[in-house]
Amino acid sequence: MTQISERVCTSIPLENVDELLGLFGVFDENIGVLEQETGASIRAEESGVRISGGAEGVSIAKVVIEKMLAMQRRGEKINRSRIRYAVDLAKEGNADMIEMIMGDVIAITNKGRQIKCKTLGQKKYIQALKEHELVFCIGPAGTGKTYLAVAMAVQAFKNKEVEKIILTRPAVEAGEKLGFLPGDLQSKVDPYLRPLYDALQEFLGLESYRALYERGAIEVAPLAYMRGRTLNGAYIILDEAQNCSSEQMKMFLTRFGEGSRVVVTGDVTQIDLPKERASGLVQAARILDGVEGIKIIRLSQKDVVRHELVQRIICAYERYEKQKRPQQSAPERKKS
Repeated sequence: MTQISERVCTSIPLENVDELLGLFGVFDENIGVLEQETGASIRAEESGVRISGGAEGVSIAKVVIEKMLAMQRRGEKINRSRIRYAVDLAKEGNADMIEMIMGDVIAITNKGRQIKCKTLGQKKYIQALKEHELVFCIGPAGTGKTYLAVAMAVQAFKNKEVEKIILTRPAVEAGEKLGFLPGDLQSKVDPYLRPLYDALQEFLGLESYRALYERGAIEVAPLAYMRGRTLNGAYIILDEAQNCSSEQMKMFLTRFGEGSRVVVTGDVTQIDLPKERASGLVQAARILDGVEGIKIIRLSQKDVVRHELVQRIICAYERYEKQKRPQQSAPERKKS
């Protein structure tokens, strides 16, 4: 005999029509995501929102709607990605963390936009940056690795915790050839450093950025320029570290001195080094795991905060890589 799951119904009151419009979204796209993720049926009523369906789905939908309404009443916007992530947290038993994660302001841009953590992984990353002198953040594109590091660097500089900000990344060709680009070495590597320039300018403003850059308080340079230096009192960010060789990584990690803080970010699924060269980021994460004073944060596709399609793309590539591994190892087993 087939067991029929118990169906329940509950309602959530709303304060006004604007709350309903913000909650449901354009063409009800927000509620469509919530129904898809929970299996519950959600309908607008005269006094609020009616939720019906299986007990578990209704329970999750109810707590997510309550958290989204609380955020909306604080002036925050609700979108599909926020709802989808809130559902994930609720399913994991972490519903009480939804507002805490999405509510903390960690920085404010030059134009007054508030920057907040959007995922549990980002929350742990920010906490690590506050508590440790050396932090590795490894994760896919779109998880805010570099952007959040720059935000924290600017905050530390404004609070006079450091005297300068140094941003660097290896100038490794991702399919392009530097030799074909016009200009001197600096103009050739500038395209690789552009994301760092953009993030700094967003938090400082163009004029402040230029003034600080000209007096040496901000430095954006290729990794090769770090050799032979000792960097004291600086907030140093090494971006795209998956493209560092083992030798480059060791060189970099032995550069920083007293009063400095270091952040190393990278995506180990996007290594552009020749196949015969090992990634210094992969090696360093393995060697330094558990060393006192060092924290390694690993973000996943759940922490992607760009367009939700980016998350699906990353998942598709991960599935492809997993399917490819057994096929690659089969000839080796046959050969042996």
